[in-house]
Amino acid sequence: MRFLLRRLGFYLIALFAAVTVNFFIPRLMPGNVVENLMSKYPNLKPSAQHALDVLLGVGHNGSIAHQYLLYLGQLAHGNFGIDPLQFPTPVIDIIKSALPWTVILVGTATIISWLLGTGLGMLAAWRRGGKLDQLLPALSFLQATPYFFLALVLVWLLALHFNWFPAQQGFSNGLIVGFNWPFISSAVVHSIFPALTIVLTSAAGWMLQMRNVMVSTMGEDYVLAAQAKGLSKRRVIFTYGARNAILPSISGFALALGFVVSGTLLMEVVFNYPGIGTQLYNAVTSDDYPLTQAIFLIISVTVLLANIGADVIYVLLDPRVRRRGVA
Repeated sequence: MRFLLRRLGFYLIALFAAVTVNFFIPRLMPGNVVENLMSKYPNLKPSAQHALDVLLGVGHNGSIAHQYLLYLGQLAHGNFGIDPLQFPTPVIDIIKSALPWTVILVGTATIISWLLGTGLGMLAAWRRGGKLDQLLPALSFLQATPYFFLALVLVWLLALHFNWFPAQQGFSNGLIVGFNWPFISSAVVHSIFPALTIVLTSAAGWMLQMRNVMVSTMGEDYVLAAQAKGLSKRRVIFTYGARNAILPSISGFALALGFVVSGTLLMEVVFNYPGIGTQLYNAVTSDDYPLTQAIFLIISVTVLLANIGADVIYVLLDPRVRRRGVA
């Protein structure tokens, strides 16, 4: 318990630092969204700039300390402000519309890749030197392949050359977003392509990690003792080997879920997928302070929560952590 309390205190400090950095970094960058709006609409009077500064909370709207305190007060009420590029839409509404796309796609693909990779890693370690184990060079290549590069290759091959899948967007044009079969079926078809790129690259990494840890674990004294007792190979592999070897993989899986919210930015850009990654890219390139800050903050909070979850899982699964109070 003391271990978890110490970690929780550390994460609270990290959260405060993330909130502070999230506020200051956009304001230290040259230019802002108000200046961009003024340049796009040259007929606006100069007095409109001050009104936009006050409305959007940027520019010279009070001292930086005053803006920071105002920012903290808005966060306490769950108010991320108004998005200037989609005025007068609140930032939270934009995030609510984009977040489910990323969470469902990347979350489902991450779970599938972890289950598939971990299971294949166990089998590769169990039948060391077999056909599955001989695929390690190809798997190493997939692990090192960036999402966006594989996505571009698959778009050219399967979408443009063979025309098997749609190349872009999250659903077909002309459909109404909602719980209706035409939209759901179209969204599923459009998600297969980007999900495939995530599974292919991620599953290889989980498999290699599980296989290597399993091989090392099978050389431990307690595993050798189990073999000396005459236990079946299956029981030794899964009860003594896999049960302990999976601990680092579970912690890594918890952290991977924390990054689901951030999505795979370049992958979403390649497929023009309507997720949070695409919104973040558009916000950064447009100096959209409110939306950029909101997305970065949500990503930070999610990653911190995932770290807390990984610590709790580790304490529950590894008695040594509970006894010694260290990770």
